[in-house]
Amino acid sequence: MRILILTHRAPFPQNGGYPIVVGNTVKGLVALGHEVTLMSLNVKKNSTPRERDELLEKINYTEYDIDTRVTMVEAVSNLFTTNSYNIDKYYNAGFEKLLFRNLTDNKYDIIQLEGIFVAPYLDVIRRNSKAKVIFRAHNIEHQVWQKLAQQKSDPLKRWYLQLLARRIKNYELGLLNKFDGIVAFTEQDQVSMLSFGTRIPLTVLPIGIDLSLYKPDHKKEDFPSLFFLGSLDWLPNLEGIEWFIDNFHKDIIHGDLKAKFYVAGHNIPEQFDDYEVLGKVFIHGEVDDALEFVNSKSIMIVPLLSGGGMRVKIVEGMAMEKCIISTSLGAEGINIQNGKNIIIANNTDEFYSAMRKCITDEHYCRQIGRSARKLIEQQHDVNTITRQLADFYQSIA
Repeated sequence: MRILILTHRAPFPQNGGYPIVVGNTVKGLVALGHEVTLMSLNVKKNSTPRERDELLEKINYTEYDIDTRVTMVEAVSNLFTTNSYNIDKYYNAGFEKLLFRNLTDNKYDIIQLEGIFVAPYLDVIRRNSKAKVIFRAHNIEHQVWQKLAQQKSDPLKRWYLQLLARRIKNYELGLLNKFDGIVAFTEQDQVSMLSFGTRIPLTVLPIGIDLSLYKPDHKKEDFPSLFFLGSLDWLPNLEGIEWFIDNFHKDIIHGDLKAKFYVAGHNIPEQFDDYEVLGKVFIHGEVDDALEFVNSKSIMIVPLLSGGGMRVKIVEGMAMEKCIISTSLGAEGINIQNGKNIIIANNTDEFYSAMRKCITDEHYCRQIGRSARKLIEQQHDVNTITRQLADFYQSIA
């Protein structure tokens, strides 16, 4: 099949959840013999120097720079419209023209939209292509904003987030039956979409990873150590790690949590440097090799209070045999068993107890990690999942 994939950010380098998912999908489809074209918006803040990815030699790739920054005037004026600037800011007339030329010059069997932020280009696709259009829902976006709003105690911030959530919901629900098929990552998202009135083919395929890249080496592991890895330009991650630090910073420095704590990821705010404590708390920022960083630490924390979809970092952490402490929401969509292949903690008391247990019982952590790896081997192998995706394409082509 000839497949065109659209993304709202460049998936190179593959150093975050969205790029990893897209990159693994493209690799899997190429390995199955499909011809893949990838067109990506590249938000300027994500523009970083990179080495040439060998995957680029196997696909047709176009990257188009855009600036999604919103001025204060634009933000205020948006309050008096019914549009969602969160989505509108990814529309670019220049990219649409480029896409138009691509569609008129090429005949595709499948066009896959990777998430809601490239949905503004659906009209030009429908006008200029007979391909079947697949929407891969990385999450249900309006639910992310609803949950963020629920966490806010400031009435003005809560009102504003609720406003954004309503606008995104109107847009999202208006889209659902405009595609030829939908792929969701979790059964929870599937249930939500069906309740919203989805009538087109809908399947659930979890995140797949290339297991050959995940090579745990416990000889390199610092035990006990706690760590968080995630992009802090995604608000649910920022909210979660701030909650964790607010609640446990003193316990790590002066209390009974006798373990070093490491924070790493993209776009960590400068004020996080204030949390650093020599020999206790380390704010790394972006690391050169995320898997080596994970390999060198022992206990992964995922204090997610809002958000949706499936967390790539948990799948990767489990593949690296990490003992993971997560909220139920953070582990959503993964076929976990609390106490066997992950530890679920939904409040401060549960998080504290889980950390105390893990810090003082290395054997227990190892057991959790080994069971986690087995689960990923059984249910998240990218080769199996990509074949299932290709079968879904065939079923609606």
